Amino acid sequence: MSSTTERYHEAAARLDSLIEATPERVDTSREAVQKRATFRMDRLRRFLALLGDPHQGYPIVHVGGTSGKGSTSSMIAAMLSEAGYSTGLHTSPYLQTPSEKLQLNNLLVDPEQFIGLTSHILEAHDRWLASGEDSLTYGEAWFALTALFFTWNAVDIAVLEVGAGGRFDLTNVVTPVLSVITSVGIDHTNTLGETIEDIAWHKAGIIKPGIPAVSAVTNPAARNIIEVEAMTHRSPLVSIELDTAVNAVTTGRHGTSWAESSSGEVFHTSMRGSFQARNGAIAVAAARELQTLGIPVSDAAIHGGLATAQIPGRAEVIDDVVPILLDGAHNPDKVAALTADIPALIPKANGARRIAVLGVLEAKQANDMIERLVPVIDVLVATAPKVLAKEPKQADRIARIARDAGFAGEIYVEQETSAAIARALAEARAPEGDSIVVTGSLYLIGNVREHWFKEADIIIARNSWPTSLSLQRTSMPIE
Repeated sequence: MSSTTERYHEAAARLDSLIEATPERVDTSREAVQKRATFRMDRLRRFLALLGDPHQGYPIVHVGGTSGKGSTSSMIAAMLSEAGYSTGLHTSPYLQTPSEKLQLNNLLVDPEQFIGLTSHILEAHDRWLASGEDSLTYGEAWFALTALFFTWNAVDIAVLEVGAGGRFDLTNVVTPVLSVITSVGIDHTNTLGETIEDIAWHKAGIIKPGIPAVSAVTNPAARNIIEVEAMTHRSPLVSIELDTAVNAVTTGRHGTSWAESSSGEVFHTSMRGSFQARNGAIAVAAARELQTLGIPVSDAAIHGGLATAQIPGRAEVIDDVVPILLDGAHNPDKVAALTADIPALIPKANGARRIAVLGVLEAKQANDMIERLVPVIDVLVATAPKVLAKEPKQADRIARIARDAGFAGEIYVEQETSAAIARALAEARAPEGDSIVVTGSLYLIGNVREHWFKEADIIIARNSWPTSLSLQRTSMPIE
């Protein structure tokens, strides 16, 4: 008889098969992308109706933005759980295993339930095909599974992270009680456009008629687009001026603290990185807005949620032979935020070296990312993330870009991610105080995390830090 883990992998493989069935995009123009997205959203609504509309019947907080939406979603969900609500959470992408995308009260989906959800969705899909409908894409099936997960668990409230963009994202079939936009920056230019204005238009699309929204967008052009969208839909908009609303930010191995400018109240989250102060302030604003909507979240629940919220691969520190910083920064803005925090997160003594393991996807702005990273590293191990249906930039090309950006340190080229982290660990000198930073792609973080946290253990433990030893490692201070 197959084990739970084996049957879980079989279920995940059945879902993955829909990736291969998805037609290749021939026309990548903005008009064609939007036409395909609109068609798929309409098709998804019909499939959800076949399932009994599992995306309805409970309040949803819909969270989008270029940067910070995963961390902000996790913080909001943790606050709601602390407040006593049975809280569902969807984030994407996953790092090591699909069950990471679905959480109930801070636990990953039970693998047996994941198997059942997958069977239910794919059996309905067979009936759907028999009725003459076209095959769903992987994304459509996954959203249907997510909605069914929330319904099967009778959640009091769900927090739903946008995949990419917003207006034409498959998650945008929901009608939330609150929309949250964390930021607007340059990313996913092949589908969202190459200008801030284009991307802001997509992000603003999650604002629904009459539904309140919270925005922390600071770029004036992007903010104007979001404000116009809110006015058009008569949606009350809470705008957060993060540059003035948050002060006294400190970050390090202990987490991140900041003070609220208006009240002087001090907040702390276990998440590392000064950018988490901004995400935390957004989550606090969202929780307070929920209170006005009849969903009480006490101050104690807000502080408790911030203290307990976790998300892997975002300024995550692991203690091995040397400290290792894992951060899935995958656009220039995120890499800039990471490099600003690196001295606090992995301090470097005289004579010590920072060794970077870097891998990016082909579609990403590798040149700008690498230019921002090279000033704070001494050795580079170039690699290529392994991911289904997405093309990585080859490791030797990353090495060439780094040289062109003026990096004069030693460079190793290791196409395989397992060989890359092994090379970094072999090169690191503990007595001299060396450290390692792994960045450039969330998929790369998932690849190398397997070195310390095994996927099978994560599935069964329903936790991204599945053993007591692992938990000890991620929190153990450096002497």
